[in-house]
Amino acid sequence: MDLGHGKGDRIFGVAVLLGAVAYAAAAMQLRTGFMSDPVGSKTFPLLVAGVCAICGAVMVLKPDADPDWPRARTWGALAVAVGVLVGYAYALKPLGFLIPTAIAAGVLSYQIDARPRYALLAGLGLSLGLFALFRFVLGLGLSALPAGLS
Repeated sequence: MDLGHGKGDRIFGVAVLLGAVAYAAAAMQLRTGFMSDPVGSKTFPLLVAGVCAICGAVMVLKPDADPDWPRARTWGALAVAVGVLVGYAYALKPLGFLIPTAIAAGVLSYQIDARPRYALLAGLGLSLGLFALFRFVLGLGLSALPAGLS
């Protein structure tokens, strides 16, 4: 299958557009409770869907004529990153924000720069910094630790 001349970008752009529509439709199904966060439960997913839709539309309308496809190692790194983010999403509720965020940020930082000390510091710093931002600046009701520890 020849994916040159922007055909691959257009196929991926259409896939991203369809995913954004499905994600927005799922976000619209969320129920808002009486006591919700100031941002609301639908706002963030709809913003993500909007950004994805814009990116997909740009790929459809202006594809790269001669794209450079990544090597197998890059695909492996992307698969690890997706696995970490999926695991992160499932770990947030039972483990709270700090522990899963520190682990996910540390693993992703290690993928960017394979120095364990810096990856550990990045994971801890991002976990604490993002928690402070979300909890104290944005006023989100995040759980810091698992229910048994907090």
